[in-house]
Parts: sequence; structure tokens; C-alpha cells
Amino acid sequence: MLKVLSNKTYARLLSAQIIALLGTGLATVALGLLAYEIAPHSAGAVLGTALAIKMVAYVGIAPIATALAERLPRKKVLITLDLIRALVVLALPFVTQVWQVYVLIFVLQSASAGFTPTFQATIPDVLPNEDDYTQALSLSRMAYDVESLVSPMLAAALLGVMSFSNLFVGTSIGFIASACLVTLCVLPVTKAGAPRGFYERTTRGLKIYWATPRLRGLLAITLCAAAASAMVLVNTVVIVQGNWGLTERDTAWALAAFGAGSMVAALALPKLLHKVSDRSVMLGASILLLVALLVSVWGLDSMPTLVAIWSTIGLAYGMAQTPSGRLLRRSAHAEDRPAVFAAHFALSHACWLLAYLIAGHVGAALGIPTAAACLAGLAVLGIAIALGVWPSEQSGDVMHVHPGLDANHAHWHTAPPASRHELAHHHEYVIDDLHPHWPK
Repeated sequence: MLKVLSNKTYARLLSAQIIALLGTGLATVALGLLAYEIAPHSAGAVLGTALAIKMVAYVGIAPIATALAERLPRKKVLITLDLIRALVVLALPFVTQVWQVYVLIFVLQSASAGFTPTFQATIPDVLPNEDDYTQALSLSRMAYDVESLVSPMLAAALLGVMSFSNLFVGTSIGFIASACLVTLCVLPVTKAGAPRGFYERTTRGLKIYWATPRLRGLLAITLCAAAASAMVLVNTVVIVQGNWGLTERDTAWALAAFGAGSMVAALALPKLLHKVSDRSVMLGASILLLVALLVSVWGLDSMPTLVAIWSTIGLAYGMAQTPSGRLLRRSAHAEDRPAVFAAHFALSHACWLLAYLIAGHVGAALGIPTAAACLAGLAVLGIAIALGVWPSEQSGDVMHVHPGLDANHAHWHTAPPASRHELAHHHEYVIDDLHPHWPK
């Protein structure tokens, strides 16, 4: 898995990601504690709303930001957005009102909505080989898992010697370090797409995404993953400190269990995906997430039980989400990848928006078991949709026809027609101007 690190550009990008994520992890812990300090009797609702605002920014801003940045150098875009995030997060320790948290979270996450899809779409260009890219996805998943595991542990250690508000400073340092590492990278120049209007650039990724069956299935799997992860991220502080009266460090350790489970998945997936299809792995993980949520309805009665369930959710979450980059990479040409990654970023975070609202507000109004039951229902919906829209056997090499396409068109040279009478042929199929619909 580590051989991809011999690519210096990727190694620097991965380092930038890890450092920024560690800083973000500190802010995640601090944000939960900040919500508990400002509104101790409704911390879950405040945190759920703050995370929902984050999702609103992601859903609404990502396609627009990607369209605006399409003609700009990716490197400069990434550096600028990192620096904006560093500045905004420094203001969080000074907030005293709930509405101030909401405003700063929206500004911060709007910058992230531009940064993350651009960053993700750059990796396939840096690592064009699919095996290398699969290993990179696992390393990226591990980066998230290291953050989930190490950040709470680091936060727990730092909370012993400083106020939680100082954790936001660590986030700012992480973003600045990330910008410095991106500065050192030499990013590949991608072929520019055909000139398009702003509206078409904004919606193109969504059109490609929605026309591709495997990506509709990916979105349904993401709905299931969002339901389970929302239970962990929103309600851990409520369960551990609010219900059980434990400490901030216990909250950090509980979140670390989730990251540990996901890390195990990242380590296992490169070999597993050589033997088992992406669809089978992701659906199996979704079923495991559903089981863990159902156990949460009745079984959250002690810290050891919580750690066991949270680590199981982490394992299944990692297995459900890590292969998503492979599906996105296969489903678009290089010039369309930023738009498709942005579409997934927006649509997937719409799933988290719904899940966070349920986890926070249902938990605050009706209790944690009821919230877990509602989230389990959301997971059932995701699994059912995935089974319906994602064919069990779907090769990328698809036989299709081009009605009305001239027999001398250059496209026929990419894959000779199987039948001159119908001008039918087959090749790796992705949605583009010549292939606007998926063949039935």
C-alpha cells in the first residue's frame, strides 16, 4: 500500500490532508464542547444544527465553487481556500452566542466545499493507475481514521493542560501547514473541457452523476452511512457527558473507537476489492451499519458497550465509503471529474444534512433510543434504494448504439462498431456529450 508514496506529489498531498484533518479533528472535539458550554441543556440540538449548517454549505456551495474554479489553476485554488479556513477558524474561540457559531461554521464550510472536491478530483490525475488509486483511497480513508483516532486522543491529552478553546488554534495551524505543502506540489495539467456556460458547468456533474446507475447506488449507500455516522458524531457527547455524567476525555475516547474501526476497514480493503466487487462490499457494510443502529436502540447502557458499537459502526462505515472514489473515477472523463466529485460531495452531504438533523433534534426531543430507531429507518431506505437502482452485474464495457451519428465520425475509431447495419459498438461507458444516457 505504501508504494504509492514514492510519488512525491501524492505524498505531499497526503501529508497536507493528514495535517489539515488532525487540525479539523481538534476543532470537531472543541465544537462539541463549545456547544455544551454555550447551551448545556440542548448541546445535541446545537451541535446537530451546526453540523446541518455545514451540510447546507456543502450542498449549496460545492457545485458553484467548482464551476467558478474550473478555469483557475487548481494549486492556487487549494492554497487560497486553505488560508481562508485558517483565518476563519481562529475566530471560533471568541464566540459567546449560538448564532455566532452558526455564522462562522457556514463561512468555514463554504471554503471547505470548494477545497475538498477539487482536492479529491486531483488525486486520480496524479495516480492514473487504478491499483495505485485504490491504495491511495485506502490511505486517504486511513488519514480520516487516524484523525478520528488520534485527534480525540490528542484532544484528551491537551484538555488536561489547556482550555478546549485553544484546540481551535491547532486547526488553524493545520490549515496553514496544508497550504504550505500544496505549494510544494507540481500538479498535472488536465485537458480543458469544451467551453460551457456557467449554468451548464454548475449542473454538468449532477447530470452525469444522476445518469449513472452505479453512482445512484453510491448515493443510496451514502445515505445509510450518514445515518450511522450521525448517531456517533452528534450524540456521543450527549450520551457520555449528558446522560452518564462522564468527562470530556471519555467523550474523546468514545469518538476514537469509531476511528479505530474505520482504520481496520481501510487496511483490509485493497486486498478485499481484488476479490469482491465494490457493490458487494458496500452493501454488506450497509447491512452491518443497520444492525449496529438497531442494537443502539436498546443496547447503549455502558461505556464498554458504546465503544463496541461505535467501533463496529466505524468498521462498516469505512467499508461503505472508501470505494466511492473508485466508482467516481470510473464514471467520468478526466476533464469532468471535478464536476462529478463536486456533485457527489453535494449530494452525499445532503444525506448527512438529513441525518444530522434527525440525530440532533429527535435525540433532544424524544431521547437517544428514538433517534437511533429513526436513523435505522433511514438506513433501511438507503439499502432498499441501492438494491433497486444498482444492477448486480454491471461492467463498464457496455454495448450501445448511436442513432444519427455519422458512420465516419471519429468516435467510431475508439471502438469499431460490432454491426455496420446498426452502428453498435462497445467500450468503457461514461456519460458525456456523445453518451448522454445510460443504455438499457
